[in-house]
Amino acid sequence: MFEQQAALFLYAVSPVHMGAGSATGLIDNPIQRERHTNHPSFAGSGIKGAIRHAFAQLGGEKDLIKRLFGPDSGSDELHAGAVSFGDAQLLAFPIRSLKQGYVYASCPQALARAQRLLNLVGVKTQWTIPLPEEGHCRLANPALMSGDNKLHLEAFEYQVHVDPVLPELSSALAGLALPDQPEYGFFREKLKTDLVLLSDTDFAYFSENATLVEPHVRINEKTGTADDGGLFYTENLPPESLLIAPLMASQSRSGKEDKLEAVDVMMKMHNILDGRLLQMGGDATTGRGLVLAKLVGG
Repeated sequence: MFEQQAALFLYAVSPVHMGAGSATGLIDNPIQRERHTNHPSFAGSGIKGAIRHAFAQLGGEKDLIKRLFGPDSGSDELHAGAVSFGDAQLLAFPIRSLKQGYVYASCPQALARAQRLLNLVGVKTQWTIPLPEEGHCRLANPALMSGDNKLHLEAFEYQVHVDPVLPELSSALAGLALPDQPEYGFFREKLKTDLVLLSDTDFAYFSENATLVEPHVRINEKTGTADDGGLFYTENLPPESLLIAPLMASQSRSGKEDKLEAVDVMMKMHNILDGRLLQMGGDATTGRGLVLAKLVGG
């Protein structure tokens, strides 16, 4: 029984490759996606593994790792860990814009799921979520518009409606998702002003087709030239993407006398995660997978 709940915001600082492990399309190394929405996602097991791996480097006590995350694979000990990470869902996705560089795009479906999660973990939100039609968008910042009430994202044009409810929603979201430190001030303010709401269909198109796809070439060690068939493509979630995941905590279950209560477990997760830079997914040696964490609730 998990007695403490919180929501973990994950903000991509660099491209992130949480690999799906198999490919059925043109991309050789696709990222993880939800089955029912096809939105990019991070599996809870991957989040937990990354945090477990970095726990000591983040300032956690090494002797707590087994009690918090469970024993190592193959260990003689048999007990569950005290923390549980759910899958991270996509909340906002960066899209290239003709004005202001890029926007943070979201959709009613993504916002409603985030609002449900926040309320379930005790972070009460009462967002009014507008419902744009396909080919239309809602925004708060008129400076994003070009021409006559038009917004241009990538090669697509959207009919704009400046929505008076969006500033309240985007301000609340920016306050929850990004740390208060001055170095993140630009991105907090941009998320407040440049959040654009698309229809669920339009958002799904970008989240599937506007990820970062990089070509790689496998070099033959002997010849120093590219191997035949050595060209492959790797997909990454682009930087400035925002995801949200549930985090739950119970009392430690290792059977030892110095048991940790659930509130203590959650406090330790706050201490090591809040405002910290994590590395998740593959290609760490090329700077991939840098994610800023913010934990709310619990």
